[in-house]
Amino acid sequence: MNEARFAKTPQPPYWAVIFTNQRSAADTGYADMAARMVELAAQQPGFLGVESTRDAEGLGITVSYWESEQAIADWKANAEHQIARSMGRSAWYAGFEVRVARVERAYSMRRDDT
Repeated sequence: MNEARFAKTPQPPYWAVIFTNQRSAADTGYADMAARMVELAAQQPGFLGVESTRDAEGLGITVSYWESEQAIADWKANAEHQIARSMGRSAWYAGFEVRVARVERAYSMRRDDT
């Protein structure tokens, strides 16, 4: 099991931004920008972690975890993030949903034999 794929979050409460998206055929610069956004988010005050996956048909889900609603608002207002969001709307995504939720409970399990 690859532990690095799990975000290391504190005990609740904290916040989650769930970004579900369907990629379009446009690909120019997407991978670099996606990597940059993870790098940049990790530098933001209140950022706790991120988990992301994409299937073969281009459906992706990224969940980022934050200490507060204010930290989420500050990330949304980040100038470089705004450029990436604009590129997503104009080229990289056929559609997306963003959901913001407060995490009240969390628990986990790890199997050592996988």
